[in-house]
Amino acid sequence: MPELPEVETIMRGLVTTLVGRRIARASLARTDLRWAVPDGFVQAIVGARVEGFRRRGKYMFMQLDRRVSVLIHLGMSGRMTIDREPLPHQHLTITTDEGCTIGFVDPRRFGALDLVATEAEDSHRLIADLGPEPLELSFNVATLTRSLAGKATPIKAALLDQSVVAGLGNIYVSEALFRAAIDPHRLAGSLGRAELKCLLPAIKTTLTEAIAAGGSSLRDYVQPSGELGYFQHEWKAYGRAGQPCERCPGPPACAGIVRAVQAGRATFWCQRTQK
Repeated sequence: MPELPEVETIMRGLVTTLVGRRIARASLARTDLRWAVPDGFVQAIVGARVEGFRRRGKYMFMQLDRRVSVLIHLGMSGRMTIDREPLPHQHLTITTDEGCTIGFVDPRRFGALDLVATEAEDSHRLIADLGPEPLELSFNVATLTRSLAGKATPIKAALLDQSVVAGLGNIYVSEALFRAAIDPHRLAGSLGRAELKCLLPAIKTTLTEAIAAGGSSLRDYVQPSGELGYFQHEWKAYGRAGQPCERCPGPPACAGIVRAVQAGRATFWCQRTQK
């Protein structure tokens, strides 16, 4: 699933193309995505001017001049395209007054399209319970301490909980915990203030660097332009089982990066340096 850096990268591409443009035409190939696309969706957006975009966690809002926003969720396999020939599983096609074409493609149909009043974005049922944005100033050591206090779940699972912090997924949690030298199996409530002071900047730095790299291209994800993100080449732990980490010699002196499964998801960490 595209995580915060991928969604942010996609949104920035759409901002450049769509903000200030009017939607001249729109068509839906099918409406049975993860949740049904609402009746009147096309009529609500055709003729509207795109005023801006906003990301909240792994969700995007395309804000229109009708005080209506289009919620876009990419799900497991969704992607956006700009000025490309229609692809298989392209469920929504938008054409602007400039003739630019935007496509929403989702082979597995775990994504979503919805309409919400712009002033009520934060009350949408998919948004209302999200935790703080990890790149905002309000996400600080005090916030993280309160969110994790007393939690008897592993820290990795806690950080994947979107009510604790919005937008983090499997890749970037693994990477942030590696940078902070914290074992992903540690109980969240057991982390002390010194450890959280290491974890907080590790999360922010990991996400910032990933956004600068255009995200991580893995399986279905590419940028709207068709370009690949390249942060996967900078991974320090994720996907590197059996390789040395940057802080230890790796095999045969020690295990290096190892892989385990936590709550059905792959976890990568260094047993020697993450405590």
